[in-house]
Parts: sequence; C-alpha cells; structure tokens
Amino acid sequence: MLKRAKCLLVAAFSLFSLTFSTISYAQDHGETSHEEMVHEEGVEKEKETKFDANKVIFGHVMDAHEFHFFSYEGSDGQEHHATLPLPVILYSPQKGFSTFMSSAFHHGHTEVDGYRLVGNKIEPVEEGVEVYDFSITRNVAQMFLAMIVLIWLLSGVAKHYRNGQGVTRAPRGFQNALEPVITFVRDEVAKPNIGRKYHKFMPFLLTVFFFILINNIFGLIPGAANVTGNIAFTAVLGVITFLVVSFSGNKHYWGHIFNPPVPFGIKFIMVPVEILSIFTKPFALIIRLFANMLAGHIIIICLISLIFIFSSISKVAGIGFSPVSVAFAAFIYVIEVLVAFIQAFIFTNLTAVFIGQAVEEGHHEHEEENLAPDRPVII
Repeated sequence: MLKRAKCLLVAAFSLFSLTFSTISYAQDHGETSHEEMVHEEGVEKEKETKFDANKVIFGHVMDAHEFHFFSYEGSDGQEHHATLPLPVILYSPQKGFSTFMSSAFHHGHTEVDGYRLVGNKIEPVEEGVEVYDFSITRNVAQMFLAMIVLIWLLSGVAKHYRNGQGVTRAPRGFQNALEPVITFVRDEVAKPNIGRKYHKFMPFLLTVFFFILINNIFGLIPGAANVTGNIAFTAVLGVITFLVVSFSGNKHYWGHIFNPPVPFGIKFIMVPVEILSIFTKPFALIIRLFANMLAGHIIIICLISLIFIFSSISKVAGIGFSPVSVAFAAFIYVIEVLVAFIQAFIFTNLTAVFIGQAVEEGHHEHEEENLAPDRPVII
C-alpha cells in the first residue's frame, strides 16, 4: 500500500509538472513572439524614418524620369516631393506605343498602361512583354537645354561678326565674354597641337569645349542632372573623337601604326601595341571626364549627408557638425566650378593632340615645306 501510494504521488507530481511546464512554455513562447513582432515593427519603422545616404547619392548622380528638387512632410503626415515630371515614351511590339507623363507613376506606387516604375527603370507588369524606352529623361532634357544655350550663345556672337560689328567696334555682352575663350582655344589648343591645318577642326573643338563646359556648369545647379557624370554621355563624345581622328589620319599616321619605324623583329610587338593605342586614347577621354565629374558630386553629397547621419545618432551631434559639413561642401563646390572649366579644357586639348598626331606630316614633307618658293633660299 505504501509503495502504491508513493507511485501515485510520483505520477500526480509528474503530471502536474508536465502540465505546468507546457503552459509556462506556451506563455513564454507567445510573449517572446509578441516581443519579436514588436521589435520587427520597430526596425521596419526605423528603416523607413532613417536617412538613407545611398539612396540620396545614387538618386542624384543616376538618370531618372523626373527632376527631383526636394522632399517635405505635409500637414497630413505624408511625405511629398517637389518634382518636374518628364514625358515617358514607350514602345512594345505586343502593345504598341504608350505616352504619358512620369508623374502618373506616383513615384512607383501606381501602374500605368501595364508598366511600372522600379527604381529608375520602367518594366512591364506582364511577363513576356518587351518594351523599348524612348523617354526623355532628365539627362536628355538637360542636354537639349545645353544645346539650345550653346546655339544661342555662339550664333549671337557669329551674327555680330557677320554684320561686321565684331571687327569695327569693341565686343560687348556675351561676345566680350566668349571671344577670349575662343581665342584661347585657337591659340593655346588648336594651333600648338594640330599645326597649320587647325582651321579645319576649330568648329569641332569649340563645340566640344562649350558643350562640355555648359553641361558641367548646369550639373552644379541643385536639382539638375549630372550629365557629364554619366558614362553614356562621355562614351558618345569619345566615339565621336575616335571617328574624327580615324577619318582624319593621313598615310603617315596609318603607316606608323601598321609599319612602325623599328627593327623587323620588334614590329610583331609594336604593331599590336599601336593598334591598341587607337582605342585606348578615346577610352582615356571617356573615363577621365566621367570619373572626375562623378567624384566631385558624390563628395559634395556625402559631406551634406553627414549632417543627417549624425542627426540620426544625436540631434546635438547633427547641429554641431553642420557648420563643418557646410564649410567643406562649399569649398568642394568652388573647386568643382574650377574643375568644370579644367575638364572641358583637358578633353578638348587631348582631342586636339590626337587629331594632331593623325594629321602630322612626315619629316620629308616638313623639309619640302621649308623649301617652299614663297620663302627666300640662300645659296
């Protein structure tokens, strides 16, 4: 009887312990799950309110379907954006043409005509649908604006010379500002590098210089597009330079590439190197302009972003670091204005150097030029 009573007590105690532990585990697990859910919700809210420097930086330097100036929080607690929408032009073999303004996407929250905006790219909603984007993005719109400004400035100066006003009287207005720059490109870039055939290439050199300069300056305006910091833009300029140099090359230029004046055994090494140099020259122009203009914009945005990064840690730290960040950003901004002119000059100067190498004449031709009839010959 005593043994049976002990067994009964042990069984009752075991059943009670098992039941209590199961209930406790369920309560603890439920509380933990609730705490994890609250934590996850807090993390999500923190991610939504936390400043995203990557998004700001790449949103500024990358192309987009609208001009974004600033964002603000309205009285309804929602975030609003001050933007200038641009036209969207899409063609699909399955659906045909679709045209509408980029504001119809509502910053990626709305689908339009079976298309959606993912980041800065427009994608079809249905699978298997091909789409070709011919939209006027902010880089394209700004290039059109730069082209209009370029034609307006230079055609105005040309009009004064066509009417004889640029010769009979002192230059005024934009003519007074542009004439020293044109003279500088002629005397310091074209003549020293190309030689006596520089007149033939002056229109191209002036167009390249002023087009790059205008886009560089426009890129420094807040809210504008960084066109020269886009490798597609610099690649097109590099390809145009490559074509101009290639079609302007004389027999001496191509003979030096395919039959360099070196011993025969070295020709097998030098010919591939010379052929490779044909492509590395425009590639250097492409990367140099792209990297320099992109780096300057990223540095300025990073310096300004430091204010918001420190503010997310502590408002006192953000306010305290603001003068330092603004001072450095202003200093880099002034440097970028100087870089805008320098990069336009470097691209134009190197283009003139490559053209000069292509049109350079042989030594025997220089000797014949020195013995020309219009020069006195002493015997």
